[in-house]
Amino acid sequence: MNENTHMGLLPTGLADILPPEAEFEAQITEILMASFVQYGYERVKPPLIEFEDILLSGSGIKMAKQTFRMMDPISQRMLGVRADMTLQIARIASTRLGDMPRPIRLSYAGQVLRVKGSNLRPKRQFGQIGIEVIGSLSPQADAEIILMAAEALSNLGIANLSVDLCLPTLIPAIWESLKIDSTTMVNKLLVALDHKDVPAIEMLEKGLGKKTHNIFSSLVKAVGPVDKALETLKKINLPKKAAAELNKLSDIIICLKDRAPNLTITIDPVETRGYEYHTGVTFTFFALNVRGEIGRGGRYLVNDVNRDKVPETATGASLYVDTILRALPTPKKRDRVLISSSKPEVALKLRKDGWITVEHFNENKLNNRAQAKKFDCTHFWNGKKIVPVENS
Repeated sequence: MNENTHMGLLPTGLADILPPEAEFEAQITEILMASFVQYGYERVKPPLIEFEDILLSGSGIKMAKQTFRMMDPISQRMLGVRADMTLQIARIASTRLGDMPRPIRLSYAGQVLRVKGSNLRPKRQFGQIGIEVIGSLSPQADAEIILMAAEALSNLGIANLSVDLCLPTLIPAIWESLKIDSTTMVNKLLVALDHKDVPAIEMLEKGLGKKTHNIFSSLVKAVGPVDKALETLKKINLPKKAAAELNKLSDIIICLKDRAPNLTITIDPVETRGYEYHTGVTFTFFALNVRGEIGRGGRYLVNDVNRDKVPETATGASLYVDTILRALPTPKKRDRVLISSSKPEVALKLRKDGWITVEHFNENKLNNRAQAKKFDCTHFWNGKKIVPVENS
């Protein structure tokens, strides 16, 4: 291994983003953020690092295993590097913006760092873009978040977009109502549900009882397109608390279908993985033939650690820039014109006209076509006009 190779090494899950991808990522981020402004979402920018006890308080404790920690040499307190920005926005809303009339609409964009990647997202650092509505119980708030994100992603050019609705509170509501208090049984059931394994659920019938077994088997069979799934779910004899959770999902679906009848919606009532701090309906965005989720979100609580305040509910979405880039066509190469540095007035005019100019510092060695290719330019200035490299 030579010195140059050694200096280029990075830790697992971290990577340099080079031209033109870095510029493309920045452009996509700003396009999305601009689209959220049109809906009245105001941008906030939390810090990359916070005090650990604040960052991981309340629902934030669910991200503890994914959070890098370090000692602050000034305060001598432990710090945490954010692994997710959503709960930072919740903190801002409940403290700095605590007196603002509800609901408040906030947006954000930044980098997050996680201890480990996943099979679908091996990167440990990636861009996160988000939107949050804080202080509204209305299903229209959930629908607004979903539809706004879907519209923004579609306008970028992402084709075959779909949203998968989940209800991670449904399963706990069922076993709480049916008094399933065996930890072993619950763990076996969760594994079977996570894998949509009907035969494994069948094997639990003796321990669960026939009625309970039938409920969970029917829930797995309800996974699929929204109309068929909702019809199946409504036929299940759910306990009262679980039925109330299902009604929340139904209300959101009504709002979605009213405003976006062509949106592809699926339902997975038994999915709970990845929704550790969510307290209601959740959702995930996918695109056909694109590996990994484009974004996800759902209901969660704000102020769930401060006993002096009544927790307020929020709903939001996080979009993942690395997956978005994979879902988009390779960006077209932008036009760049090579020009002698002795022509600053010409270069200035070209930039005002929208050109990217690359100035050549040594006019004595200026071989227009060859040098233009060398500096990855599509055109060059021949002293009188702009000339395409390929046609020269």
